[in-house]
Amino acid sequence: MQTSPSDNLATLDTASSAPRPAEPGGPRRPASPWRGRVMAAGLLLAALNLRPAVTSLGPLLEEVRDGLGMSGTVAGVLTSVPAACFAIFGLTAPRLARRWGLGAVVCAGLAAIATGLVLRPLAGGTVAFLAASGLALAGIAVSNILMPVIVKRWFPDRVGAMTGLYSMGLSLGTAAAAAATVPMTDALGGSWRVGLGVWALVAVVALVPWLFLARDRTNGSEAGGSEAGRSAVSGTVTGGSASGGSAAGGSGADASATAEAPAADGTAIRITRSPIAWAMAVFFGFQATAAYISMGWMPQIFRDAGVSASTSGVLLAVVMAMGVPLAFVLPRLAARLRHQGVLVVILGVFGLVGYAGLWLAPAEGAWAWAVLLGVANCAFPLALTMIGMRARTHAGVARLSAFAQSIGYLLSIPGPLLVGVLYQHSGGWGQPIALMAGFMVPQIVAGVLAGRDRTLEDEA
Repeated sequence: MQTSPSDNLATLDTASSAPRPAEPGGPRRPASPWRGRVMAAGLLLAALNLRPAVTSLGPLLEEVRDGLGMSGTVAGVLTSVPAACFAIFGLTAPRLARRWGLGAVVCAGLAAIATGLVLRPLAGGTVAFLAASGLALAGIAVSNILMPVIVKRWFPDRVGAMTGLYSMGLSLGTAAAAAATVPMTDALGGSWRVGLGVWALVAVVALVPWLFLARDRTNGSEAGGSEAGRSAVSGTVTGGSASGGSAAGGSGADASATAEAPAADGTAIRITRSPIAWAMAVFFGFQATAAYISMGWMPQIFRDAGVSASTSGVLLAVVMAMGVPLAFVLPRLAARLRHQGVLVVILGVFGLVGYAGLWLAPAEGAWAWAVLLGVANCAFPLALTMIGMRARTHAGVARLSAFAQSIGYLLSIPGPLLVGVLYQHSGGWGQPIALMAGFMVPQIVAGVLAGRDRTLEDEA
């Protein structure tokens, strides 16, 4: 019998994560409530730090450009750096996690974020600024890729709730950096260097629980030595039974057996040949394009329309803050639907209306457009949830997460750069906004295809 989407979310490939011989195949749960609280706190604090490096820059982009002598095209390159780093460094995340463990890799990622945010304000030129930003974004990339794996690995019976917690933390960190950077910069003397550097302190705080979690290799060894773990790194996913027991109600041994079951023809599926994986990657790529254009350029759009710098930052915060409540609603709603395409279409329509308003009356309806575009940007928590639903096994989720996010971020690199080029050469925002709206069409199409009630293992 085929499992429902909510069952797929709850099913864990426990063959790759047996904690000790006494519990072969059993789902990994925290050894104590205290440990579980540390894990949840670590997840939330890590999520809070996965966007401030990006959204703190947008409200101060004009000052940074003046201070470092950047052209509009170079600024476009700068706004494309996050996607490039996510695509390049995200590919290494599964292999690093298999070698060192999930906790250790995320801990190292947070250390890289803190170091990059400390060095970035000290940069004397564009190259050094880009290099420091790249270091922080490399840390963000590996952590970003592993978050869905951590959720399914550490909280197999609470995937929806913990995905919501992670997405809420991501949205809160994104919105807080956008809203608070300009006021903090003014309060601390008006230097953009101080305003950007203060976010390193938040990353240092987030390191504390991960220093503890990194010491326990059994907590986060993403792949261990099992075949499922090796497949998560090598690019293949073994087909699983459609009736695997859930972490909440099924037997651990039964779940292990179904997770290791081969495909009907005894073969494994290579993820680069999976239509589901490619649809997921394209959907993820275009929603990431919209997100990074918003984070990099939205404050400048409002500032050029006559809105003050501080208000423009708050408007970007509104765009990002819409993800806080919806981060809890969308994953739960998506888990109850057999086909998530309807949610993809609804979010896409919000985006198209928001871009139309931004083109027609950017200042007069600024708050309304920010809300609409904020709802549209909630395609991110939906995409994360869909990644968990498009594979039945832990190895499948790990590989699909790495593939969809890395390829998706690779696809999103040209978007912010093109916006910068169009902005500089057209002298206005008409053409860039039209491009943003045009990106919504392939996002909707790919999302509808990715939202079908199928899993990676079905294609084996």
